[in-house]
Amino acid sequence: MNSGDYLYIWQASDWPRWHYDLAALAEPMVRVSHAQGLLLGRFADIGMGLRDEASLAALTDDVLKTSEIEGEHLNVASVRSSIARRLGVDIGTLAPVDRHVEGVVDMVLDATSNSAQPLTTERLFAWHAALFPAGYSGLSKISAGTWRDDAHGPMQVVSGPFGRQKVHYEAPPAESLASEMDRFLSWLNDPKATEPALIRAGLGHLWFVTLHPFDDGNGRIARAIGDLLLARADGSPQRFYSLSAQIQRERKAYYDMLERTQKGTLEVTEWLLWFFKMLDEAVSHAHGMLDAVLVKARFWQRQQGTTLSARQIKVLNRLLDGFEGKLTTSKWSALAKCSSDTALRDINDLLERGVLQRSASGGRSTSYELKTG
Repeated sequence: MNSGDYLYIWQASDWPRWHYDLAALAEPMVRVSHAQGLLLGRFADIGMGLRDEASLAALTDDVLKTSEIEGEHLNVASVRSSIARRLGVDIGTLAPVDRHVEGVVDMVLDATSNSAQPLTTERLFAWHAALFPAGYSGLSKISAGTWRDDAHGPMQVVSGPFGRQKVHYEAPPAESLASEMDRFLSWLNDPKATEPALIRAGLGHLWFVTLHPFDDGNGRIARAIGDLLLARADGSPQRFYSLSAQIQRERKAYYDMLERTQKGTLEVTEWLLWFFKMLDEAVSHAHGMLDAVLVKARFWQRQQGTTLSARQIKVLNRLLDGFEGKLTTSKWSALAKCSSDTALRDINDLLERGVLQRSASGGRSTSYELKTG
């Protein structure tokens, strides 16, 4: 059946028989697999402590960015604290964490750390309930921890102001969800699956978000399912790269690709090629994150024997973790929760020790940066 005979792929007579050109996908798959192998090889050569630090950075990025894709911005310190506590990584003082942050972290960690376990309806319901602990999405009451019922009309993905909204996609009717999800989960948990693991990750993400079985949170759960399948492909419960972070960097292209695919045919080679491209770039970005972890480790090795205050350690770690903008006395004061006079004393002490240096970038306020080398 041609796409002109229907509007959305789930309406095709042979749904969900996915078709793809394996020959066209072979080279990109090999390239991604090679990149993953190189990355995992680098991690195998470093100690457990540094692996935990790198995993903490990747998972923090994943939790933050999977929410940002949906326009939701979580507190970085809260997310990092929540993950560090679960991983047993000492990051010093932990930031307060609210139930919503804990819910997103619970889902992401369960998907990756327990990827070998079957994905069941009950597990998906638990993920969804964790994302919406109060049963609300914004000001709207939703059915948390259960399939949508379409009581207020069909599930649609729309944009634009009220009254002039554009419908980008309409999901299958709620009455078909139980059987559709049973079929999807049977495929996902099939121990005799023949598709290459990376193709399964791309298909699993697309298939779930096409079904759109919940009132809200479908994108985040689809990406968690993709992460679960990638963790199975890697054969490792630790995550060292974030596909969600890469998708966030290509957010508009992501939505455009989804819309084009969901209104196309069941031939999904283009989607899989795009998915592999995002995956390849995510792995490449992870090499940079690992470099930053190693820089941080070498920095603290150089500071062994140096007596620093808890405030100084806290702010230096923020700088090493990728502090955005310029570090000024006022920003030090805010980060360390101390007076401006105390902040200046802390900074001057580090200048004398050669840990910090004045930035050459200029500006209205004096700024500082880590001294390298």
